[in-house]
Amino acid sequence: MTNKKKKLNPKAQHYQAIQKKNETKRPIFTNCLKAFFVGGFVCFIGQLISTFYIYFFDFTEQTAGNPTVATLIIITMFLTGFGVYDHIGQFAGAGTAVPVTGFANAVISSAIEHRTEGYILGVGTNMLKLAGPVIVYGVFSAFIIALIKTIFSQFLGS
Repeated sequence: MTNKKKKLNPKAQHYQAIQKKNETKRPIFTNCLKAFFVGGFVCFIGQLISTFYIYFFDFTEQTAGNPTVATLIIITMFLTGFGVYDHIGQFAGAGTAVPVTGFANAVISSAIEHRTEGYILGVGTNMLKLAGPVIVYGVFSAFIIALIKTIFSQFLGS
């Protein structure tokens, strides 16, 4: 027995045993495959959009990134607004958390959820509650990586 079970009374231990026996087993391998293929498909769509901008609008590989990201955000906005992204998320799980689309979905879902409270106190104050920590830790991580790269490039002389 673990330390946690020793602290529980016999009824609670019995309940936990029944709960564990009846718990639905998650198909981990299937979920991983779904996430892999749906996430890969989202990235494939992003690559198609990028190639479209390069081919039809004379962008370079370097400059096609920003319009590609903006297009993915707009697509995610419409899919979230019409409730389609939620169904894709239910099916694919983590596969829809590809950084750009997952972040856009988090912000837009929150904005939609709080729209009845008004634009300032509802949408404005609540839409970045979930996404705010992502921004903070993303910027902080980028700073740390850039600092490490700078230090290593000084020592390696490149």
